[in-house]
Amino acid sequence: MDKHLKSILNKQVERTMDNLVRNNMTALYVETKDEVIGKVSEFINEGDLVAVGGSVTLFETGVIDHLRSGRYSFLDRYMEDLSRTQLEEIYRKSFFADTYLTSTNAITEDGELYNVDGNGNRVAAMIYGPKSVIVVAGVNKIVKNIDEAIERVRRIAAPANSTRLERDTPCVKTGYCVDCKKEDRICCSYTIFGQQRQKDRIKVILVGESLGY
Repeated sequence: MDKHLKSILNKQVERTMDNLVRNNMTALYVETKDEVIGKVSEFINEGDLVAVGGSVTLFETGVIDHLRSGRYSFLDRYMEDLSRTQLEEIYRKSFFADTYLTSTNAITEDGELYNVDGNGNRVAAMIYGPKSVIVVAGVNKIVKNIDEAIERVRRIAAPANSTRLERDTPCVKTGYCVDCKKEDRICCSYTIFGQQRQKDRIKVILVGESLGY
């Protein structure tokens, strides 16, 4: 990246991290995705019950494979041949996890996390239940404010995830959200995480690369 663009990005990251801290969240930064596992490991003890939300970022950073290493009691929602009943049981057990890992659809420079869910299990666990929540996100997820966060989901996250999940929704064809009423819709629950009452329960690891949707 050009050094001048990098300078601008660094200022954006600094503002975002400062405001995450003001909102009672831990904010950390690593330069590359190869550093994520080491940083994540600082917040998880061997034997801990660990769960994850649906996330491309956790695969791209190697976190899912790390959680499968046997060091932890991992509620693996990605195991092959899980029935819907088994998957929903993992969703429920996730509320009792020591640590819940996920990404986020957007992070505002005001230190807010913006997320849109289909089932709602991811945002529900982020809000309440697990003792600790670790959010891993590339710098491509940083936006100026909630308006830009909403637009990011409509223009990038929702169409990309609907395509990945092979959903029968208009955004797969158009490349942007049209607020459809289809049964396959993945945009059902909208959440903004502002200032937190429980200080440092949510830990945000920003990565200086483009990751996920």
